[in-house]
Amino acid sequence: MARPDKAAAVAELVDEFQQANAAVLTEYRGLTVAQLQQLRRSLRGNASYAVVKNTLATIAAKQVGIEGFDAELHGPSAIAFVTGDPVEAAKGLRDFAKANPQLVLKAGVLDGRPVTAAEIEKLADLESREVLLAKAAGAMKGKLYQTAYLLTAPASKAVRTIEALREKQASTEAA
Repeated sequence: MARPDKAAAVAELVDEFQQANAAVLTEYRGLTVAQLQQLRRSLRGNASYAVVKNTLATIAAKQVGIEGFDAELHGPSAIAFVTGDPVEAAKGLRDFAKANPQLVLKAGVLDGRPVTAAEIEKLADLESREVLLAKAAGAMKGKLYQTAYLLTAPASKAVRTIEALREKQASTEAA
């Protein structure tokens, strides 16, 4: 790379890849600037969406050690660099792609592992991290209540039995 502006662009992409815990490669052919702005707004907080040059993105991906992007980098490409929750970013991309079929999910990288477009769709179908944590906590709480009931049941049964015997003895003495 002889030109310093291209070297700077590759360095910026390398930095984006290193900071992101996931990246999703898309094709945006046919989308207007307003639609791209809407997509960027919907991803805000979880991801940044950048239009990239294919050759520069290929070089940056190789420098970071990401494989699988080479075959998909053709045509107008953009990458969503996910720094927040990957599930929320995948949902945002999937929902936008449903509303705007011109946006095509090509491939991605999640925690250094290449993923396909189908796997990104499956990731989008997951519930959010908070919901999954709440469900896990609820399941654990339920098991704790069951255990507590199991441990207190014999003592409770013994108290009821003793009370019944006392009442029976009191009724027989009175008679």
